[in-house]
Amino acid sequence: MTDRPALDRQRARAIRQGHVDLFHQIAADEIQDRLAEVKRTFTAPALVTGFPGPWAARFPDARVVADDAVLDLTPGAHDLVIHALSLHWADDPVGQIVQCRRALREDGLFVAVCFGNQTLSEPRAALAQAEAEITGGLSPRILPMGEIRDLGGLLSRAGLALPVADLLHQRASYRDLFHLARDLRAMGEGNAMAARLRHPTRRAVLDRASALLAHQSPDRDDPSRVAVSFDLVFLTGWAPSDSQPKPLRPGSAQTSLADALANLRK
Repeated sequence: MTDRPALDRQRARAIRQGHVDLFHQIAADEIQDRLAEVKRTFTAPALVTGFPGPWAARFPDARVVADDAVLDLTPGAHDLVIHALSLHWADDPVGQIVQCRRALREDGLFVAVCFGNQTLSEPRAALAQAEAEITGGLSPRILPMGEIRDLGGLLSRAGLALPVADLLHQRASYRDLFHLARDLRAMGEGNAMAARLRHPTRRAVLDRASALLAHQSPDRDDPSRVAVSFDLVFLTGWAPSDSQPKPLRPGSAQTSLADALANLRK
């Protein structure tokens, strides 16, 4: 699905331009808050990311590795692995999580953050409608991203215990579709899908999409601008350990559900 050389070029351009993406800062803040709630000191952290700059600054003791198909992680070497805002570009996301799981020590923590399926839903719909109206077809323009339930299910598939998935919804304001496109390129998050068009999109399609976006998704605070959704999905799981809480064996309950509900009504 991903044209990796194109993605690498986009990221390298964004890094050269020194653009510090707000979403990396938001994601790093959220992860630091989550780690602060864990009553543990991590001594051997690792970071998996395509943007090492903002993440290494937040986690200076972490070993930073690129989000390649084969991660440069040593099995059992880390007590914390953070997959930082890159998982949505992985052709094999469960494979990425499995590799992170193998790099964890017993009872080590895995945390990931990636964009979720409602990200850019407004321009996605506007572009699809505009292209269908003007050309009679559709082409891949915005990366498909996972729904929170499906992403959470990857944790168990990867062999992680105590899985948790939660979501932070953000709305961003832009002047128009073209302003958004420039910002996505500056973020290194432009269209790097392998099946994308290899020639410029007709201007009529973009103008129509911009008009549709302005009509369908105006910013409530300033209707002359457009509002666009970004979902940050956070995934947390632990490498299995005998010290962790275990679910009770089915049928071992000492009180029936009916009795418990009856007690609640009293």
